[in-house]
Amino acid sequence: MNKPLPNSIEARDVAYHLHSYTDARKHEEAGPLIVEKGEGIYVEDNNGKRYIEGMAGLWSVALGFGEQRLIDAATRQMQKLPYYHTFTHKGHGPSAELAEKLVNMAPVPMSKAYFTNSGSEANDTAIKLIWYRSNALGQPERKKIISRVKGYHGVTLAAASLTGLPNNHRSFDLPIEGVLHTTCPHYRTMKKEGESEQDFAKRCAVDLEELILKEGPETIAAFFAEPVMGAGGVIVPPDGYWEAVQPVLKKYDILFVADEVICGFGRTGNMFGTETYNLQPDIMTLSKQLSSSYMPVSALLVNEKVYGPVADESHKIGVWGHGYTGSGHPVGAAVALENLKIIEERDLISHVKEISPQFMKRLKQLGEQDMAVEARGIGLIGAVEFAHEKAPDVGAVGGRINRAMQERGLISRNMGDALAFCPPLIISEAQVNEMFDIAEAAVADVAKDLG
Repeated sequence: MNKPLPNSIEARDVAYHLHSYTDARKHEEAGPLIVEKGEGIYVEDNNGKRYIEGMAGLWSVALGFGEQRLIDAATRQMQKLPYYHTFTHKGHGPSAELAEKLVNMAPVPMSKAYFTNSGSEANDTAIKLIWYRSNALGQPERKKIISRVKGYHGVTLAAASLTGLPNNHRSFDLPIEGVLHTTCPHYRTMKKEGESEQDFAKRCAVDLEELILKEGPETIAAFFAEPVMGAGGVIVPPDGYWEAVQPVLKKYDILFVADEVICGFGRTGNMFGTETYNLQPDIMTLSKQLSSSYMPVSALLVNEKVYGPVADESHKIGVWGHGYTGSGHPVGAAVALENLKIIEERDLISHVKEISPQFMKRLKQLGEQDMAVEARGIGLIGAVEFAHEKAPDVGAVGGRINRAMQERGLISRNMGDALAFCPPLIISEAQVNEMFDIAEAAVADVAKDLG
């Protein structure tokens, strides 16, 4: 990017705006890409250049940009009741209806829904609920939480501690005490010589059990995990992984929290990743595609094993002392309800299953490029990892390819040297080909530059 012109929107952004996941000093020089509008799987910048949004925003715009029914749902609710809260026995129709909808559509028995505003808040709230429950059960020592290296669960204080990525901890004084990390289930990078995928999956379960026994099973409250790891590099679990891990959790009566923030609502080819991998969570955290990110809304679903002790403790104390101003916001809830209605009416889950084979075919073809190391994915989420001896620093090749794709009209995201692909669920087969044609051309550009 060129340095922003004086008094342009880019220059004013640099002057006043601190950006997420950005090198702040580099941003002062480069400035932002200002996205002005969107339609379907495409967005357009303020210079009129069009891009395929290959990340669906942040893994999240399921229905694409400009879905009129979601705009109308927000407008109607704004006109009727633009805001109300859910504190102290208050409520409103959209939040009650959305809670009912989510509990009833859950793939495993759930008791209640609680609303938050982001995946990070949902996971933070899950930790608070779990600690509260342990105290309610007379188990004050059962507070430790296990997640996984390279897992991603958000950026608020506790959720960022769960996240197993170094740059989310450096200089933040994280993780907080009591958050532990177990083996990342990435077969290619973590396997031992001669170890089969099944044997690696079993070893992951052994590693988990050894950590539990080392810390003391009576001190471990919960295990957090994404069905498919997203921001850690789109890591698909190895064959047999969940079949090996879940019995360990049951053996020691450890709650299982399935972080469905990225996987939920169709991304893996089923409504939930929990279905794709036959999981049995006690808590599910939801966001992103819940409203196609047209409004900030997230939720936790908790089963009776979690809800019962929490409800009893709140009665004993006289209040469950937790809540957000925007919990169950009527506009967010109304948009989420319409979003779910559209996903069901248009049978987008079947559409994902129909498009996925072509998506995976092109992903694997991209993974056959000379610089490619591995292609991995499922449904409509995938990544291709690259390496080159002339750019050995982590992220050097991935960053160059990402910039080359953007120059050619495709927005993606590199996680180190892994390029992610997570388009809106409405993408067509022709658009899948268009997306990967651009990606292949960008890889060729970088390969030529590197010689």
